[in-house]
Amino acid sequence: MEKWLKPALDYIPRWLEYQMRQHRLPGCGFAVAHHGKLVLEGAFGHADLRKGEALTPRHLFRVASHSKSFTAAGFMLLRERGKLRLDDAVGKYVAGLHKDVAAATLGQLLSHSAGLVRDGWDAGQWLDRRPFLNEAELRADLARAPVLEGNTRFKYSNHGFGLLGLALEQITGEAYGTWIKREVVAAAGLSETLPDFPAKPPRGLRLARGHSGIAPAGRRYLVAGDNPAQAMAPATGFVATAADMARYFAQLSPQAKSSFLSRASRREMLRRQWRPPGAMEQHYGYGTMSGKLQDWDWYGHNGGFQGTVTRSFVLPEPGLSVSVLTNAMDGLSGPWADGIAHILRAFARHGAPSRRVADWGGRWWSSFGAGDWLPMGNRVLVATPAWLNPLFDASEIVPTGRDSGRIEQAAGYANHGEAVTLYRGANGKVREVQFAGFRLLPEARVVREMEKRFKPVK
Repeated sequence: MEKWLKPALDYIPRWLEYQMRQHRLPGCGFAVAHHGKLVLEGAFGHADLRKGEALTPRHLFRVASHSKSFTAAGFMLLRERGKLRLDDAVGKYVAGLHKDVAAATLGQLLSHSAGLVRDGWDAGQWLDRRPFLNEAELRADLARAPVLEGNTRFKYSNHGFGLLGLALEQITGEAYGTWIKREVVAAAGLSETLPDFPAKPPRGLRLARGHSGIAPAGRRYLVAGDNPAQAMAPATGFVATAADMARYFAQLSPQAKSSFLSRASRREMLRRQWRPPGAMEQHYGYGTMSGKLQDWDWYGHNGGFQGTVTRSFVLPEPGLSVSVLTNAMDGLSGPWADGIAHILRAFARHGAPSRRVADWGGRWWSSFGAGDWLPMGNRVLVATPAWLNPLFDASEIVPTGRDSGRIEQAAGYANHGEAVTLYRGANGKVREVQFAGFRLLPEARVVREMEKRFKPVK
């Protein structure tokens, strides 16, 4: 493991814990794998706010559209085995479709370019107003014409992946869940992943219950999240832990040394097919999203279910994969996963802390909030843990002595060029710091100071 990785992994839980305190979300599970080996996992908050059940890394989340990456991987395996071609029309395998739906190719369905309706003409399953569609209900929707002409633009469709599930069953002669669990989930070595929430959950299965957002009612409501996705499982059924998601996406990297998929299949699965319309620079392959974070590429998928929001991706260049799962509809799994990537990138760029700055780390407070001093290389970056990218425009301190330094890099409205001083206690540990003109203290001392100086708000 690269030397810079350990201090980066040490900081990630501290930053996430601060974010949890600040945003008061119910729960967050997270994991990081390095070349497929788990190097960090954890959980904060609650699996069920109503019961006060603490969240653990072993709780499963509804990871929703992560399911599409599993379904796509299944089709890549069948393609490797000569069972299908991606330019096959889906009508070759599934009867009873509208003629224009039947003409859509497997590749168009996998890349969301077949023009199909997104969630049907009654999408109440997503609002918990009805169960998820069974096969007959899905087929009834697929007997209607597509919304758009195929292969004209990216148009996300859960129904398209439901249709792929029907095709997979015809090709393999097995139920989707049975085949995908054996050929993809088990083949990838995942022990905490299910293709759908079972109608009869096995004893010991622990599910992170979903929660509503605070708006519009001004409070949260429990969203059970234990409803089977039925025929829509290939699009949104999967339940898993963050650890399994990090291990799984690691195997999709073309650089992965060990994978259940061939390198050629992984490259084809990740190859950019469409750029979804919108302001964000992002691309879609076969069941995979991709983009760029600073100068690192990423590949992965997001998920949104009733009461959960999730995100997982692999960073091929450093061989890292990240998964962040939250159990609330206002969850911040996407920004938090990106924040982890920014933390990893900063440590990779600057390197592990030298001996000169090794004891300069810490969290220092004022009534304005906290700053995290992160030693990297021969300098100290001052992160803002309240921000979704804690290292955005971070000031950089370069020591000039054991307990003195200079702010050598800072944003235009910050304290570029000013002095820094450490003050140590009798035990030699830093007890407070002077950052430019500001005396910064440990959290408890700032709380006491605020209690004396300000009036509390009820």
